[in-house]
Amino acid sequence: MIKKIDILNFITDSRKAPNDIKTHSQLVSHFGTENEGVITTMLQDQLAQRLVKLTEKNGEKAYQVIAR
Repeated sequence: MIKKIDILNFITDSRKAPNDIKTHSQLVSHFGTENEGVITTMLQDQLAQRLVKLTEKNGEKAYQVIAR
């Protein structure tokens, strides 16, 4: 079971890489393709709550944590 905090923690490491950006495919490969629907739903919720922002990395949709 994936939690929202798991996604946030994977996207950024507040000590080592506080401004890191992860692509959608990196998230899916880390959490598994069977969880892609859950990941997409949680990311949409986090976008609405302004915890993450949608950006682009290498021409692909990517996410960056903006709330600490």
